[in-house]
Amino acid sequence: MKTWLKDPIAVMADGAERGLVVEDSRIVELVGPGGPESAYDQVFDASRHAIIPGLVNTHHHFFQTLTRAHPDAINKELFPWLKTLYPLWGDHLNRDRFRLAVRVALTELLMSGCTTASDHLFVFAADMADAVDIEAEEAARLGMRITLTRGAINLGSKSGGIADERLMQDYDTVLADCERVLAKYHDRREGAFSCVALAPCAPFNVTKQLMIDTAGLAETYDCRLHTHLGETFDEDEYCLAHFGCRPLDYLEEVGWMSERVWLAHGIHFNDEEVKRLGKHRIGVCHCPTSNMVLASGICRTKELEEAGAIVGLGVDGSASNDSSNLMEGVRHALMIGRLRYGASEVTHLDALRWATEGSAKCLGREDIGTIAVGKQADLALFTLDELRFSGAGDPLAALVLCGAHRADRVMIGGDWRVVDGAPVGVDIARLRHEHGLAARAFLEAL
Repeated sequence: MKTWLKDPIAVMADGAERGLVVEDSRIVELVGPGGPESAYDQVFDASRHAIIPGLVNTHHHFFQTLTRAHPDAINKELFPWLKTLYPLWGDHLNRDRFRLAVRVALTELLMSGCTTASDHLFVFAADMADAVDIEAEEAARLGMRITLTRGAINLGSKSGGIADERLMQDYDTVLADCERVLAKYHDRREGAFSCVALAPCAPFNVTKQLMIDTAGLAETYDCRLHTHLGETFDEDEYCLAHFGCRPLDYLEEVGWMSERVWLAHGIHFNDEEVKRLGKHRIGVCHCPTSNMVLASGICRTKELEEAGAIVGLGVDGSASNDSSNLMEGVRHALMIGRLRYGASEVTHLDALRWATEGSAKCLGREDIGTIAVGKQADLALFTLDELRFSGAGDPLAALVLCGAHRADRVMIGGDWRVVDGAPVGVDIARLRHEHGLAARAFLEAL
């Protein structure tokens, strides 16, 4: 079936004044002023909608939806925040609560216009050996694309780290499961719905050997690598004290300076380090919302791009962002970018590009992230009917400046996955109730 998405208010693509035509899973035509050049089978009236590529989230911690705005953790920077929450996660996280946390995070992302998600999964409670499988199942249930990261922590508080040992697995178990997950879920084909990346958590809670061995596995299986780096000054001090070098030097020591890598946060890089990141075409996931909540700093987005690095966007953990809304993250990226660089230096199109094309490149994907012939039909459609948009002149700019946060329609691979603002097949009221009950366990000690 060929479907013409007809006469939208605006499209984030050149030459698509009258919309686009989708056949099966792909975009097959951008429709200019004269209308479609080939026959089509049906029409979707898009006259109320602005169409952008489906948003791509490149960093998250799904399980953290269970501890949003936790009274013991608010108003703290990263390390004190982590030291507060790790014991709570160790006490109360289990596979059933984890599944609900994943379902909520993915549903929120989808409703915000996100079509591809990536979670940085590194916690494995005693009954959560199949945590990656749970994420794969929940993404498939919603019809979303996902990059599954098989992460780990193996330096706990007893070994000089800050993580809770109850969320850790032994070294052999981690490596064996990395290979299992890669064999089961890593699909390198165009249009894949699941890919895998290996993702040791951060320099301050994994061993050097784990970093080295996952880099080797990534070469063998042709997959991406992901970790936190350059997020806080505390991290700089930790690496200097324990490794005798800065975080990026450590990354090079363990064999991670390659195009396979994308990093979360990437805030505290100096000029020389920015050049090195660009030289190796490393991706950096900018997480503006959580960086502001934790007062971590501002990612050097423009310098990174100018050097040749790739910039994407992520919402980061739902207990440091307290939301899983990537469209909200786009607005925050614009605002904090302008605060750093000036009003004319970061545009709404820059922020939208980071959340779409840039994020797709961070994940190593060329088949999503833009509206173009041959690309996957992953689209987010927003209406401008709400009062917040009244008087807006530029529809695409209005999505960002006026604060769009909920898509009216979302298409993934040619299928509608959100219709009239509601995710297909999801009982939101029931999900809210079940997740709320699960989250209560993390408040019991108060």
